[in-house]
Amino acid sequence: MRECATAIPKAAVSGERKAKLDPEVEQLAPLPPVGKGLRRVAAIDLGTNSTHLLIASVDPQLRSFSVLLAEKSTTRLGERDPDSGDLTREAMERARLALRHCRDLARSHNVEDIICVATSAMREAPNGMAFLEEIEQTLGLGAEVISGAEEARLIYLGVLSGMEFGDQPHQILDIGGGSTELVLADARDARALTSSRVGAVRLQRDFVRRDPLDAQRVEFLKAFIQGSMEPSVEKVRRRLQPGEEPILVATSGTALAAANLLCAEQPRGGGRLHGMQFSKAELDVLVKKVLPLTPEQRRQLPGINERRAEIIVPGLLVLQTAMELLQAEAFVISERALREGLIIDWMLRHDLIVDRFSYQSEIRRRTVLHQAQKFGVPISRAERVAGYATSLFDQTSGSFHQEDASARQLLWAAALLHSCGLHINTSGYHKHSWYLINNGELLGYNHGEQLVIASLARYHRRSLPKKRHESWLLLDRDQRRLVERLSLLLRLAVAIDRRPQGGVESLRARCNKGELQLQLQPSDPGDDLSLELWSLQTCSQAIQQAAGIALSCSVITEPEDLPLAA
Repeated sequence: MRECATAIPKAAVSGERKAKLDPEVEQLAPLPPVGKGLRRVAAIDLGTNSTHLLIASVDPQLRSFSVLLAEKSTTRLGERDPDSGDLTREAMERARLALRHCRDLARSHNVEDIICVATSAMREAPNGMAFLEEIEQTLGLGAEVISGAEEARLIYLGVLSGMEFGDQPHQILDIGGGSTELVLADARDARALTSSRVGAVRLQRDFVRRDPLDAQRVEFLKAFIQGSMEPSVEKVRRRLQPGEEPILVATSGTALAAANLLCAEQPRGGGRLHGMQFSKAELDVLVKKVLPLTPEQRRQLPGINERRAEIIVPGLLVLQTAMELLQAEAFVISERALREGLIIDWMLRHDLIVDRFSYQSEIRRRTVLHQAQKFGVPISRAERVAGYATSLFDQTSGSFHQEDASARQLLWAAALLHSCGLHINTSGYHKHSWYLINNGELLGYNHGEQLVIASLARYHRRSLPKKRHESWLLLDRDQRRLVERLSLLLRLAVAIDRRPQGGVESLRARCNKGELQLQLQPSDPGDDLSLELWSLQTCSQAIQQAAGIALSCSVITEPEDLPLAA
């Protein structure tokens, strides 16, 4: 379960235990229930190599979904009769068992709809339609055979639901078992939807007679892949505007397997592949290492299963050749693809998303709010902390820090999620927050941004970063500089929000001559904000130690003297 993998059962807090809580957290408001009116839907992808099931919980209010369950069965429909091209009896039996399992799991989750699509293997097998008719009669599953272009469109929707495209075009590469889809798209629409009849299973079945491959066969395969993909690549190139430099996004089995192998070679922080970037140079080294390995040696590679080990070589050659044709120096991993695209398409058809652009343009806000709900964060209070933090950011820009608007977004997200670790335990909850954020599904943020958000939450209280901390070791130099300074702003914002209902209406901040001056306007004019001032004073040592800046705090008694900046 992707969404549940990082969730640790919340400890019950008895009245006796509550008396011993940290004074920084004992005032937190009760945890609200997660969204109401949720709808459940299942998507089944009957592919050339595998059959995938995804069960999603759709939130009509947030207009987003979370994955309740994701399963894969290796059904190998691509292993067809060499003479007739029909699906073999063994392949159909594997598919029957997998589909029955998918149907029963979906029904056990009380889904209102099961969407089932079949791709390359079923498109090409002469007996494919007859098999699907049998499945509908015996299992009650109506499967639709989709075209290559429709498959590319759904992949685009799936990737779009999980990545921030901004104003930059993206090339999406999905290497399947029987076909490879290449999409050129931006946040508004797909400019080119293409499909090539080249895939890992197809190449293995048609051209691999001896394993490992000799140099001549490798060159033949690469030439075949190039010839098969050139029409798609040319179409994509024609749709690019002068001066545009698209980002390459790779998704599905081959790309994820390559990413796992590369992570084994050079570990990267974080529990998810989504958003990680890998260079063409790294891929070339990996291909060179894997090519001479025997099938048995490939099965011993970390991060890939036995079936993937059988077809990884042709899959890697497709990825490598595609990057050469596209002149791409790096690729970014998307864990979302066709199955998630089916959920988005279902939401579009049921008017749960007005249009793709508005959905994508707010993806960061929706995913942060969803994670906050999931871990029981009091939303109104978290938004208040975020308001203080971003106000401090804006007012001290150019003096206390030199960061841009993108850093402000990361600070906002960290402020919304800083207390999510309370879902696990009150003791050391900032460390739990780091774990949950770092291993959670923050859609629209790349791998480095997710690490920064998690680290800002980690260092908003207690000790400053230390070289031995795992959270610190995972950051590069620029990320450390960002976390080191902005975590102090979050620390101050949390300190200002000492009461469940909030006592500070707005604030003024100024950093000058080695001193950070804060002035607070109380919500109640008669309130001296002694609790907030005391809380802020506990931050002064950390700010002095980390930034070499003194902290002074006072209360505004004349509201007209205070520009309302919060």
